[in-house]
Amino acid sequence: MTRPRFPPGFFSVEELLLAPNVMSALRLPLAALFPFASRSRGTTLAVLAAAGLTDVLDGWLARRNGQVTATGAVLDPVADKVFALSVVGTLIAQRRIPRWAIPALLAREILEAPLLAWVLLRRGGRGEDVSEARSNVPGKIATAAQFAAVMAALEAPAALPPALVCAAVTGTIAGVAYWVRELGRAPSSPTPRAA
Repeated sequence: MTRPRFPPGFFSVEELLLAPNVMSALRLPLAALFPFASRSRGTTLAVLAAAGLTDVLDGWLARRNGQVTATGAVLDPVADKVFALSVVGTLIAQRRIPRWAIPALLAREILEAPLLAWVLLRRGGRGEDVSEARSNVPGKIATAAQFAAVMAALEAPAALPPALVCAAVTGTIAGVAYWVRELGRAPSSPTPRAA
């Protein structure tokens, strides 16, 4: 069996073992655990808290220790999306949120997924460093709004509609902010010379 090949600077097993990337990777088993944990209020809150803590710690550790890596730039948003899908899928299955909550809760992920693919193809395909694709303030606000909406679904259903609207608005703003940032970093096409 051959090992998958990644463009230079795209993926590294050594980078995967760095503390920030381990924090990001921990959200993957937490995503698998969430549907089972959601049967108990305390366990649900513990899994959500653990996921939120890993989301804060991964970026903080990466910046503090100078360990912002291409692997982390890919792993962190993938782990975020997997965890978000697990939570939304579970809440839909348990009928704790309406179906219209799907795009509201996943607005940022819906906008960011094609951007992540574009960044990987554009930068990674040319051997450029993809580690610059990191979160921003609107992204962190959107994450907080998502968690607030999930908590409303679990603990305060009457607050759910406004919480979902807030999650949709902040998620959309974050998604647009990521696109604006990345388009600003994209090299402009050379203008053709006149004949």
